[in-house]
Amino acid sequence: MKEQLMKMLEEREDEIIQIRRYLHEHPELSFKEEKTAQYIADFYEGKDVDIQTNVGNGYGIIVTIKGGKPGKTIGLRADFDALPIHEEADVPFKSNNEGVMHACGHDGHTAYLLVLADCLIQLKSKLAGTIKIIHQHAEEVPPGGAKSIVESGLLNDVDAVYGIHLFPTNPAGDVGYRSGFAMAGRSYFKLKIQGIGGHGSSPHLANDTIVAGAHFVTSIQTIVSRRLNPFDMGVITIGSFDGKGQFNVIKDSVELEGDVRYMTSEIQQLMEKEIHRIVRGIEEEFDVTCELDYVPDYPPLYNDPEITAGVITAIENSTEPEIKAMTEFPMFSGSEDFAYYALRFPSCFFYIGCKPKGVEKPYFNHHPRWDIDEDALLVAAKAVAEVVCSNQQ
Repeated sequence: MKEQLMKMLEEREDEIIQIRRYLHEHPELSFKEEKTAQYIADFYEGKDVDIQTNVGNGYGIIVTIKGGKPGKTIGLRADFDALPIHEEADVPFKSNNEGVMHACGHDGHTAYLLVLADCLIQLKSKLAGTIKIIHQHAEEVPPGGAKSIVESGLLNDVDAVYGIHLFPTNPAGDVGYRSGFAMAGRSYFKLKIQGIGGHGSSPHLANDTIVAGAHFVTSIQTIVSRRLNPFDMGVITIGSFDGKGQFNVIKDSVELEGDVRYMTSEIQQLMEKEIHRIVRGIEEEFDVTCELDYVPDYPPLYNDPEITAGVITAIENSTEPEIKAMTEFPMFSGSEDFAYYALRFPSCFFYIGCKPKGVEKPYFNHHPRWDIDEDALLVAAKAVAEVVCSNQQ
């Protein structure tokens, strides 16, 4: 079956590329992927599978392929939302949706999985167990689609979940892995500081919120430098400081928005506690009032060591010429809502190199000039196929 599956994927490589290009031309934002979801559903029309649409809090789709023999139930996940980015990549299949772009590879994720799923459907009589194809909406925008799909209960019978992500740091043919904590969790916060406005000539008659806000910006960096173990990973970024006003007017209020990253739930709890503590101190020190909205978005992504070891073995033992190397990746401070599957089920999320040919310094994910080496799409399909076949034993 494995040999037949790999041959089928090779014969349909051009189709994978064409699907990717179609999706690239027609991107849709998170929670607005109506046409993309319809395209995916139409792809499965008339095929011998069970399909459930509108899963979770949006346009999620689960396709169930029941094999002809008893065995495990595994999930394969690909996301399909795009980003609010104006495309600058010089490709003939640029986005037709102004200001929206597939700048993170989700078009490629969906394209490879559609064709792989179709091949598995054709081979279902030879399959042992069940494969659940998870086409997930809204990875890019919290609360994301993964958490709601997990909470739907439609995956309660799965033994493991697998997912991949295209990464331009490595060339096509490289497959990356990381056992244990692999990607950071993320939280969002918004802080409004309310003081008393006044004239710049009389600061003693006002409570200057810009000074209080500036103090907050400086103080929270001590959480990373003085509260975390030096061997632990934590990042705090202030992405917005809204204090615009007149040069000689003391602002009565300012708003700040920030991003917090961490690699374990324990670090997340510590950083949240310390941010609240600093806010209380700002109120006392500057005689202002603060409204803090702190929202944990995605948890850290933890790859189950046993499941990940199985992935490594399956791909390292591959004889497929497109798969050239299996590389251990460092921990990555970006976030992924695949982490919600990994919280509930033994899971592995691994990486597919897609560095464009002839490019020394490729544009990273979320860049308006993001592009990939489309050879990576067949690598993704075959790498995941190797994992599927390893679960047949």
